[in-house]
Amino acid sequence: MIRFEEGRNRFNYRILGVAVHEDLVLLHKAEGEKFWTFPGGRAEFGEAAEPTLKREMKEEIGTDVDVIRLLWFVENFFTYTGMRYHEIALYFLMQLPTTSKYLNQRSFQGEEAGLALTFQWFPIQPEVLSSLPWLPSFLQTAVQKLPESVQHVIQRDT
Repeated sequence: MIRFEEGRNRFNYRILGVAVHEDLVLLHKAEGEKFWTFPGGRAEFGEAAEPTLKREMKEEIGTDVDVIRLLWFVENFFTYTGMRYHEIALYFLMQLPTTSKYLNQRSFQGEEAGLALTFQWFPIQPEVLSSLPWLPSFLQTAVQKLPESVQHVIQRDT
């Protein structure tokens, strides 16, 4: 995985997938976490972004996905567990197969490297999305209207 540390500073390169189905958006959170995120993970050295997302979804829920297009290129700055993060994240619109059992389950479990993951479909409604502990925070409003072309976002969450 592409991650570098220098003292209390950490750089991450992450690839994330935005799945929308019938006015619902798929989020997940790791066991013990208090916030939701889009599914995905870190690329390996030499691994392109789209194959990274496909691999991560296969590892986490055993499903192949179609990667549609890049939505957001995000420079994300935040502090978490005492570490200062500088993260580059690529958010892709993705689609689960029409035959996927997960399209009809409000929530379901996944796993990666022994870590339990909870996946859940949330209504794309301002009152629902703004009430979620969801990071990075710009996504609470951005996901309500997906961009037609790639947007560059600089996000600083405290």
